[in-house]
Amino acid sequence: MIQRYEYLNELKKWKDEQVIKVITGIRRCGKSTLLAMYQQYLKEHGVEDEQIISVNFEELEYEELLNYKSLYNYVKERLHETKTTYVFLDEIQRVEDFQKAVDSLYVKSNVDVYITGSNAYLLSGELATLLSGRYVEINMLPLSFSEFYELNGKGDKETLFAEYIKNGGLPYVSVLKNDAEMVDTYLEGIYNTIIIKDVEERQRRKEKDPEKRKITDISLLKNVSRFLASSVGSPVSIKSIADYVTSSGKKISQNTVDDYVDALVEPYIFYPAERYDVLGKQLLKKNQKMYIVDLGLRRHLLSREKYDLGFSLENIIFFELLRRGYRVNVGKAGKNEIDFVARKNDDVMYYQVTASMVEESTFEREMAPFANLRDNYPKTILTLDRFTLGNYNGIKVENAIDWLSRE
Repeated sequence: MIQRYEYLNELKKWKDEQVIKVITGIRRCGKSTLLAMYQQYLKEHGVEDEQIISVNFEELEYEELLNYKSLYNYVKERLHETKTTYVFLDEIQRVEDFQKAVDSLYVKSNVDVYITGSNAYLLSGELATLLSGRYVEINMLPLSFSEFYELNGKGDKETLFAEYIKNGGLPYVSVLKNDAEMVDTYLEGIYNTIIIKDVEERQRRKEKDPEKRKITDISLLKNVSRFLASSVGSPVSIKSIADYVTSSGKKISQNTVDDYVDALVEPYIFYPAERYDVLGKQLLKKNQKMYIVDLGLRRHLLSREKYDLGFSLENIIFFELLRRGYRVNVGKAGKNEIDFVARKNDDVMYYQVTASMVEESTFEREMAPFANLRDNYPKTILTLDRFTLGNYNGIKVENAIDWLSRE
């Protein structure tokens, strides 16, 4: 198993706390493996096998538990009489009305509940209402570059980064050791599984939630996903996506596009980044950016027809900031754009991202957005070149690979 210490430590921190631990993230990012690691940790620290109940709803032997009453009765019958029982429910969104079973288990004494899901719908609607204030979400991402670097024996950073930016960080891809054909086959399987299973889930939910309109055109869904993948690092709007689809010969309404974008955000393929007016201190509703959770999937979607090192690097930095616990927005400062405004509690940090700062015009362009900022929050430019590193009137220029691999 690939050790995901960052997430394991989060679970340790919340152990026995009176909240439901909800682990979310794209399929095959390592949620099931994380639960296995944590269960092993519990056993090594005195928890007996009889205190652990673990159910993975993607396994056929648990098909009879896909009803909340059956699930509740199954778990209830196995609860330890005198000690804490640790309950793990993997891919819980497959259970009809699962929130009722989870809530009933939560209110019992000496029960510690952990659930995982591969769809953001898990934390919306009835669950959010029923369990408001009773859960903590741990959003799990594919391997960071630091984890990828560690996994590969801390070899040459530049070589490993080139592999990482090409194939992404899904854990099993790292095991395939850069076998291009196997990597492509695996990524295609994951993508198709996500698309098809999410559509199935959405169609099933349609019966209970009329606002969740059906996704009826898989080819259109894939077309929208390719557009978003090609637009990483650029502002997008529902109108721009609709115009793109219409230009290819298929007229489509903006409401339909909105539904199809939601169907790609819900399974954690794409993450939106809203724009934030740094000077006006407010979020802007138009022209957000969309980042794809894994660059290997992006390369699969675009079939090597597009190579843009700068935007790929920007995509990696966005998710690294999320991993480090920041809320991340795209910044607007007057007429200039700041790639990222990262906020955590009262801390604010500004980031620009560029493949190279060597050209004078690029250097000036990347420095310009900071000129209108009158606050003293840290300002950093991350680049792949090693010639322009330093401090320029309080603006730090760092090598992106070193920044990513820092402990």
